[in-house]
Amino acid sequence: MVRTPLTPEERERGERLGRLLREARGGRSMTQIAADAGISAETLRKIETGRAPTPAFFTVAALAGALGLSMDDLLGRCAEAAPKERAAA
Repeated sequence: MVRTPLTPEERERGERLGRLLREARGGRSMTQIAADAGISAETLRKIETGRAPTPAFFTVAALAGALGLSMDDLLGRCAEAAPKERAAA
């Protein structure tokens, strides 16, 4: 199966999600949050750095739960950041 290239918007959204998850993690270890979410620390690292810009829904849901975020809150924070980032560019 050949994957279609990501659009700039999809890459930007992945980077934004990664920043939000990293901020929500705060001082907690990446290893502990990944374990709580049932994913590998490497997967979390890739999401946080934007190298995995389109993580599966269930992965994002598990991370949100491990970080104490609701999916609505995460979506809202992701959406709020987009116009601010475009205006700053």
